[in-house]
Amino acid sequence: MFRRHRITLVYLFGFSLDLVNMFASNVAMPSIGTDLHTSTGTLAWISAAYTLGLTLAIPCATRWASAWGERATLLASLGGFAVAALLAGIAPNAPLLVVCRLAQGLAGGLLIPVGQAWAYRLTPVSERAALTTRIMAIALFVPALSPWAGGLLTQWVSWRALLAASAPAALVVFALAASWLPSDQTRLPRVPFLSSVPRLLRIPTLCLPMLIYLLVPGVFVGVNLVAAIDLARRGFAPTDVGVLMLPWAMASAVGIGLSRRWFARQGPRRLFFIGMVAQSLGIAWLATVREGGHASAAVAYLCMGFGGSLCSSTAQTLAFLDIAADDMLPASAAWNLNRQWAFFIGPVALGGLLAVTGHATITYVVAACLSLAPMIFLRRPILHTSPPHLETDHDHA
Repeated sequence: MFRRHRITLVYLFGFSLDLVNMFASNVAMPSIGTDLHTSTGTLAWISAAYTLGLTLAIPCATRWASAWGERATLLASLGGFAVAALLAGIAPNAPLLVVCRLAQGLAGGLLIPVGQAWAYRLTPVSERAALTTRIMAIALFVPALSPWAGGLLTQWVSWRALLAASAPAALVVFALAASWLPSDQTRLPRVPFLSSVPRLLRIPTLCLPMLIYLLVPGVFVGVNLVAAIDLARRGFAPTDVGVLMLPWAMASAVGIGLSRRWFARQGPRRLFFIGMVAQSLGIAWLATVREGGHASAAVAYLCMGFGGSLCSSTAQTLAFLDIAADDMLPASAAWNLNRQWAFFIGPVALGGLLAVTGHATITYVVAACLSLAPMIFLRRPILHTSPPHLETDHDHA
């Protein structure tokens, strides 16, 4: 196996662990709330603490990789991740659980940008599209399957087993990384991330997709938490809630495929419009779900999966159109930072709203409106047509 393939596998395994901990834990929140006697607001923080840790760590990752080397950074990330996961599984109360989840996110946040940059740097340009496809496949199927598996583990064993299960998995990846990753590395140049931010913020094709990511995929992550709590109150078992990510994944695959096919032909404006409307309708539909309404909940997740993925895939394609080669690494860090911020603020804001109002319907209505909010920017000229070079690339595909 080529060295770059081993490095890519380590990154993809670590990325999978990150997604499992982001999505699978939501199905355990009702059980955590019952066992630890916590409020809905505290559950929102337990859910969001992991993402907050990722958000705080990503800006530091490139500096630490420059100082310690990529191999040492990834090993420290995986080792810290395993320890924090084990501590989360045995946490005796909610405040300590929040701290453990935060520490787990801090450790995982070192792996994502460093592993991704290392894998892309060693992959020939002609093969990077295939690497991107593998990354998107994991980003699609792990969020779909992990809540279902997490629901089974929570229902048959306990929520503690679910949180601690990441520890042995991370140790396996740690062993692979220690065996596979090369130790003879050249020192990376320091990337001035903070000084690049003002320049990056002047690129409209990067900033607008980042805003859309905040208000569409970010809102969905918050709605997913609210739905886990709300549907549990309506008699849904953890496995019933977890399995809803399967129709979400099927619809997401359609959305991603249409984005890839239509971006060059239709331009991003129409794709964003369709995606925002679809997600908003799906969120609103959740308010109509009654006890035993599994089919109705599945319809809502179909709409949210299609709309959210259509927007997120289109946003990521648009974001890197006008990025110069020298700005690619800080732009990638900014994109990943915004992604984690979206996944943090969504659960905190919507979970907090549910805690304050006590009504899931009000929360769903607000979330549906937030998903439509970026429409006010869709008349901007950069969204009306697709770039000519993309049309050419598509025609040759």
